[in-house]
Amino acid sequence: MDIVRLVIDYVSALVLPAIIVGFPLYGMMRKVRVYEEFVEGAKEGFNVAVMIIPYLIAILFAIGMFRASGALEFVTSGLRPILDVIGIPAEVLPMGIIRPLTGSGSAAIVLDMIGVYGEDSILVKMAATMFGSTETTFYVIAVYFGAVNIRKTRHAVPAGLIADIFAMLLAVYVVLILFG
Repeated sequence: MDIVRLVIDYVSALVLPAIIVGFPLYGMMRKVRVYEEFVEGAKEGFNVAVMIIPYLIAILFAIGMFRASGALEFVTSGLRPILDVIGIPAEVLPMGIIRPLTGSGSAAIVLDMIGVYGEDSILVKMAATMFGSTETTFYVIAVYFGAVNIRKTRHAVPAGLIADIFAMLLAVYVVLILFG
């Protein structure tokens, strides 16, 4: 396992610099005016950000109500017996519930878990791995579909949630394999 960690450390140290240097170089080789295209994309991004503010407010309000009402704790305690059977600690379930909704809410859950269990606990490692390996499915759908006025999401929500569920399960099991 030490060689795997070493390879992951080296590869992860090279990925971001390769992207930062690689994309502009590739664009210049294709004779694209990279800076001008970047600025144009930033302008479009700002316009999209203004358009999606109502969607963001709605989803953040709903999440705040869910946590403040005690519903999150109620669901966690209710699902504990099922989670015990499949080998998933109930303490990471709040991350599994909140992560598809919001990135900042799930980051707050990781911070809460660090305060309760310590930054080196296996539960925090599971939650942090979930954080990095899943997507904020409802947030992304609200933002991107809302930005282009798509009202019917068809298969996007189920596909996103299925991917999130599998990623969360794998996050727990991989952390157990590597650190358990």
